[in-house]
Amino acid sequence: MDLRQKLEILADAAKYDASCASSGTAKRDSTRGGLGSTEGMGICHAYAPDGRCISLLKILLTNACAFDCAYCVNRASSNVRRARFTVAEVVKLTLDFYRRNAIEGLFLSSGITRSADWTMEQLVLVARTLREEHGFQGYIHLKTIPDAASELVEEAGRWADRLSINIELPQAESLTALAPEKNLSEIKKAMGGLRTRIEGAQNAAKSARRAKPPRFAPAGQSTQMIVGADASDDATILGTATDLYAGYRLKRVYYSAYSPIPDASRVLPPIAPPLVREHRLYQADWLLRFYGFSQAEVMAGGDGGMLDLSLDPKTAWALKHRADFPVDLNRAPRERLLRVPGLGSKTVEKILGARRHAAIRAEDLARLRVSLAKVLPFVITADHRPRLLDSGGLRDRLIPGTAFVAAARPVQMSLF
Repeated sequence: MDLRQKLEILADAAKYDASCASSGTAKRDSTRGGLGSTEGMGICHAYAPDGRCISLLKILLTNACAFDCAYCVNRASSNVRRARFTVAEVVKLTLDFYRRNAIEGLFLSSGITRSADWTMEQLVLVARTLREEHGFQGYIHLKTIPDAASELVEEAGRWADRLSINIELPQAESLTALAPEKNLSEIKKAMGGLRTRIEGAQNAAKSARRAKPPRFAPAGQSTQMIVGADASDDATILGTATDLYAGYRLKRVYYSAYSPIPDASRVLPPIAPPLVREHRLYQADWLLRFYGFSQAEVMAGGDGGMLDLSLDPKTAWALKHRADFPVDLNRAPRERLLRVPGLGSKTVEKILGARRHAAIRAEDLARLRVSLAKVLPFVITADHRPRLLDSGGLRDRLIPGTAFVAAARPVQMSLF
């Protein structure tokens, strides 16, 4: 099998892992030698064989795996084409793609073959070869195997920018039923070990005066949960995510909608969950981390433990808490502005800065390119007071795709 065929198989096999962002690491470039950078305009885009736009060269070392996780297309009992890269082939691909300006970094995972230690050793060898032999300064994200020896994990953190361990499913009983070779307590133990090492390296860097201490995964750790493979509702998923953020200081929890696979077990759902469910979970996650919402507040906008699929979580919450609105954009504190549907954190900062010099008007919001149809029903400006806040039809007007929302969108003016 030639390299191109391997790439087609192993890039496609990696598409189910969503946790491949490239943010948060130390700034590096090649001005003092080496190859690659983590600065500038960010990570370039590469494209998987199925056309999905990805930020990194995202591949598996091999899609052969000794584990038989029911939800995984690469499980041991799956009838799929198998392939395996050598360490040298992954290094060559990474460097070749970079030199063609197709990528700026590498996301590398693998099925577990022979043993956890042997597989982890191969992943580490790729990163070490890129760094030491080729002076590669670009972004590297390695998947960490929970059962691997601590010495291998320590070395992985020395070469990689980010490490991740997938928790896979939000409930221990689901993991036991669908992935019997995996153990949630062992996964969390490994995540705790990563947190200790990451924080130790950060503290050492702050206190160092002369000699630069060894680095360890400066972009932190992340994880992924599959959505829709078990019966967990959104409240359970977000509850698990909240615990993970608090307990392990994760940079990101990624949510990946379950995708039905060939010859799937009968314990799995026959159809995929709505993709918008994954999108709503990401929006809710953002509210929890950056907008001061509690999990209970986020879930209050939905019903029966599920988020509202028709509306984003902030709008859904606002509609059920209309007594908190309208918010005066010229007087309200930052915390209240962040709860206004349609206002992001950057927009809020611009409003706070602008109102020091002049009263905010509706036309100012238009210049900030916010959705007027979403924002105006919930705010007071110098020239606007909402009339629809108590209307029973406000919800229908705010659902994307309605004629009212479409009419409020800016359009290109005609020249004729």
